[in-house]
Amino acid sequence: MSAPLLKAENLQVSFHGVKAADGVNMEIAEGEFLAIIGPNGSGKTTFLNLCTGYIRPVAGEVYLDGRPITRLAPRTIARRGIARAFQIPQLFSDQRVIDNLMLSIAARSGLWDALRPLDRPQWRDEAMALLEMFNLASCAEDIAMTLPEGRRKLIDIAIAMALKPRLVLLDEPTSGVSAIERFGLMETLMGALKKAGVTALFVEHDMDVVARYADRVVVWERGHVMAEGKPDVVLNDPRVIENVVGVA
Repeated sequence: MSAPLLKAENLQVSFHGVKAADGVNMEIAEGEFLAIIGPNGSGKTTFLNLCTGYIRPVAGEVYLDGRPITRLAPRTIARRGIARAFQIPQLFSDQRVIDNLMLSIAARSGLWDALRPLDRPQWRDEAMALLEMFNLASCAEDIAMTLPEGRRKLIDIAIAMALKPRLVLLDEPTSGVSAIERFGLMETLMGALKKAGVTALFVEHDMDVVARYADRVVVWERGHVMAEGKPDVVLNDPRVIENVVGVA
């Protein structure tokens, strides 16, 4: 069996006496689509922060390809191959969509500064290719703030993908998106990830989305993993139904 792409060992962190990670052990295999579910405040987003360097644990380690990344800066972790999209899209809302993508490409390259032009042919071509992958090419010249939430979410994920990650962490990709749009958004998202060969871990409250798109589900409760397995097994576990699904 091949080594996991990401591995967490005995992660521990508390906030004001509340354990957000209480000896967490978790793995994600390359190519896997892993969903994390759990009640609000159970530590799901904290785990994403631990994996990306925004929070450092008091104990435990996170490994990427067997190499520890726990004490690295977020920018260094991103360069190692982990990108992130947030629950609230992190966009330059008063700029064009394509400018948002080109800025991410420029940041990845390390060449950008305020005195050099952002709109370069090679960056524009790469940005357009990403937008096409996410079915967003038609809004490349639109100002980001003018677009509906579902498209803004996809732009935020496309920006993360501009970093050329091996693993992308998604915090509630369907939150704020209408019930009519959510499956269309997920179809576009999962199609793009599969095409790019990128592994994904996503926090999600919509159990229909989890059941349809996750290869495996990890259930969080009060800072620890309560259950994990295939969606059809986990989502029918009486403990999960009582403690998580009913409040998700």
